[in-house]
Amino acid sequence: MEERKGFKSTFGFLMAAVGSAVGLGNIWGFPNKMGANGGFAFLLIYLVLAVLCGYIVMVGELAIGRKTGKGAIATYQIMSRKFKWLGWMATASPFLILSFYCVLGGYCIKYMVLNVGNLFNAAFGTNGLSGAEVFGNFMGNPTEGVIFAVIFVLLTILIVMGGVSGGIEKFCSVGMPALAVMLVIIIIRSCTLPGAVEGLKFMFVPNFEPLKENFLGVLATAGGQMFFSLSLGMGVMITYGSYLDKKKSITQNALVIVIFDTLVALMAGLAVLPAAFALDPDGSKGGPKLLYITLQNVFDSMGTIGAVFGIIFYFLVTLAAITSSISLLEVIVTHFVDKAAEKGKTGDKRKVYSVLAGLAASVLMVLVAVDCLGSTGIHPAVLLGIENPKTWAADWLDFFDMLSEGIMMPLGAMLMCIMIGWEIGPEVVRDEVERSGFKMKIYTFFKICVRFITPVLMVLVLYGQIKEFFL
Repeated sequence: MEERKGFKSTFGFLMAAVGSAVGLGNIWGFPNKMGANGGFAFLLIYLVLAVLCGYIVMVGELAIGRKTGKGAIATYQIMSRKFKWLGWMATASPFLILSFYCVLGGYCIKYMVLNVGNLFNAAFGTNGLSGAEVFGNFMGNPTEGVIFAVIFVLLTILIVMGGVSGGIEKFCSVGMPALAVMLVIIIIRSCTLPGAVEGLKFMFVPNFEPLKENFLGVLATAGGQMFFSLSLGMGVMITYGSYLDKKKSITQNALVIVIFDTLVALMAGLAVLPAAFALDPDGSKGGPKLLYITLQNVFDSMGTIGAVFGIIFYFLVTLAAITSSISLLEVIVTHFVDKAAEKGKTGDKRKVYSVLAGLAASVLMVLVAVDCLGSTGIHPAVLLGIENPKTWAADWLDFFDMLSEGIMMPLGAMLMCIMIGWEIGPEVVRDEVERSGFKMKIYTFFKICVRFITPVLMVLVLYGQIKEFFL
C-alpha cells in the first residue's frame, strides 16, 4: 500500500502522540485518583495495566493503522469481517470527548485571562473574590463559557486545518517541550512551599486499605484513567499510526509514549497537589474544582508572583488541552479525507472537513457549556427524569465522559484485542512491526497478552466501570 504523507520526523510523531495522551486527565485526574485509591499502591496497579493492557493495545492500534494507511473507520472495515462497526464506535468516542474538552479548554483560557488581570490589577481579574466565588460567577454566566469554548475550538480547527506535518506536528513539536519546561517551573515552586510534603504523602505513601475494601473499583479507576490518558480505544493511535513512517519502530515508539505519558502524569501531580495541600488544604483535590477553584486560591495566596505562576500554569494546561483536542478532531477529519481520496476527488478538502467536523462537535459543546457543570438545570438527570442521580447524570460533562471513557474506550480496546488475537491473528501485527526492519522481540509476550491477559483485564475494568456507574 502506498505510504501517505504524514509526520516528517520520529520526534514530531512522538510529540504529537504524547501530546494526545497528555491532557486534562493527567493534570486533574491522575494525581487525585492516585492519592484517593492507595497512593503508591494505585501507581503499581496503573503501571501493571499500562504494561499488560496499555502498551499491548497501543502496539496493536499503531500497527493496524500503519498497515492500512487509513483512519479508524476504514481500518476496521479493511481488517475485519466481524468488527467492521468498531471503527464507528472508536470515532464516536473522540466526538463526545471533544464536546467537553473544548469547554474545559475554554475555561483554561478564561483563567489565564483572569490571572493576566490580577497581574496588572485590571477589572477583568479576580478582584479579591475567592476561587469558589469566581468559579460560581463564571458558572452563572453560560454565555461567557460558550464564548471561551468557541475560542478554544477555533484554535483546534486552525491547527488541524494545517495538516499532519504542517499543523499538528509543528504545534506539538514546540508545544510539548514548552509544556515540560513550564511543568518543571511549577513543580519547583509547588514542592518548596511550606506544607507541600502533605501533598507528596497523599500521592506516594502506600495505602492498601482502598485495595482491600474495593479492589475491583480501584482496578476500574486505574484502567479508565489509563485508557483516557493514553488515548486508547478512541481511534487516535490508529489514525496517528496511519501517518507513521514505515521505517520507524512501532514497538519502540509505543513504549516511549507510554513511559512519557506516565512521567508527565506524575509530574502533573507534583505540580498540583503539593501546592494545593500547602495553601488550600481544605480545597478539592481532583476534577474541575481542583483546577479552577483550589489552584486559583493557591495562586491568589501567593500575591503578585502568584499571578505570574497562574498565567504560566493555565497556559500550560491550555497547551495540554489543545494537543489532545487536535488529535480528537483529527480522527474525524481523517475519515472524510480518506473517503474523498477513495472517490478520486482532487484538491485538499482538509480545511473544509476540519471546519465541518469542528462545527458538528460544537453542537454538543454548546450543550456542555450552557449546562455549566450541572448548575443551570438542564443536566441529564432532569431531562431523563432520574431521581437521586449518580455522578454521571449530574451534568453533561460526566455523562459524555461515562459513555466514552467509561464504556466505549475499554469495550473498543477489548474487542480490538479479540479481533487481533482470534480473528486476523497476532502475526499480522508482527509482520507490520517487522516490515520496518526491527524484529518484534516481544512477539510471544504480545501474543499471550492480546489473546488472553489483556481481554480478561479489560472485562474486569469494564465490569468495574459499569458497576460504579449503574449498580
